[in-house]
This record gives sequence, structure tokens and C-alpha cells, in this order.
Amino acid sequence: MNRCAIFLDDDDRHHYRRLLREACTRHAVLVHAYVLMDNHVHLLLHAEQAGAVSRAMRAIGQAYVQAFNQRHGRIGTLWQGRYKSSLVDSEAYALRVIRYIELNPVRAAMVDAPEAHRWSSVHMHLGLRQDALLTPHVLYLSLGDTPAARAHAYRAWLMSGTDDEELTRIRAHIAQEKALGNPRFQTMLEKTLNRSVDLKPRGRPALSKGDGGN
Repeated sequence: MNRCAIFLDDDDRHHYRRLLREACTRHAVLVHAYVLMDNHVHLLLHAEQAGAVSRAMRAIGQAYVQAFNQRHGRIGTLWQGRYKSSLVDSEAYALRVIRYIELNPVRAAMVDAPEAHRWSSVHMHLGLRQDALLTPHVLYLSLGDTPAARAHAYRAWLMSGTDDEELTRIRAHIAQEKALGNPRFQTMLEKTLNRSVDLKPRGRPALSKGDGGN
């Protein structure tokens, strides 16, 4: 997505949430976490069928842009190319990614506490309200035997924050659309997808002998 505002008011946010729920229901995609920022969206999604997430996101994007343009009297696109996606090793990284998503408004200095941001899955995870859009991740459910116990444990996890190394790692994998997980998970994906899942080094690659360049 580009960095222009994609939500101008709460009606826009309500409409995007409605489209997200409808498309994910239609394509059998589960929403485990989300946050709607002013100029981008973060989602943690799961689907059993290959291509389901792409189909759902395409449907949401097309319908939302059409409605947004009509409502606000504009033309053109809101998105810069297709959405960025990264496969996540659930066992090792799902809770880390959920925390990364729900702390976005705090990192952006929009709010002092994650629950102060209305448009986020954090309210369900902290036991503050139900959210029909969400399906709790199995690792979240494993945090406790009761809703109150899970909410208490998750609050402690959330408040422990994301350190700089983890933040850099998650951002890099999203930016390059690489699989986020432990070495065993990445090796399995490389064999399954028949392509590298390693991060590319930052910056311009060095020229080998005989290469030209400007």
C-alpha cells in the first residue's frame, strides 16, 4: 500500500471491516489478528486452501477502493501494487506477530496503550470485548484454561513488548515477503515451494569482476 490515507473516518473503517469479514467468510479464511492504521492495514490470516487469502484480499481491495472513491469523490487507486504477505511459522511466531500487529498504534505514537486504539484485535485478546471478525489462534487459546486467564497472560505478553531485533526481523520478512520461522520451518518451505525463503542482504549487491555499473 502507498502512504496516502486509506481511512478518512470511522465509516470507512466500518466498511473495510465489513468487507474483510464477508470476503474471509466466503473464501474460508480465518482472521487471527488485525489493526487498521490510517494509511495501512496489518492482518494475520490463515487458510487451508491455496490461493484463498489472495482471492479474499483481491475482493476486499477492489470493493473497498470503488466504495471509497465513490464516497469521497475521487478516482484512481489507493494501493501501491498488490498487498505484501509473509508465511508465518505458527508454533514459533504466531504470538509474536500478533503482538507486533497490536502494538503498531503505540509505535506510531497514535495512542499510549494498545487498547486505546479502537480498530484492533487487541480488545478481544485482552478480554475487553467480543469480536465476530476474529477466530482466536490456537496458541492464544493455550495461554489459559479460562477467558480471564488467557486475557491476563496475553496482557503480560503484550506489555513485554517487541525488542529491536525482533521488530527488525519481522519487518524485513514482511518487506521481502519471506517466510518467518525457525530454520526447520524454512527448510521445509524451500523444499515445498522449490525456491529460496532466505532474506536478501540489504543494499545493492556487490559487483563481481567483469560486471559493469554506473
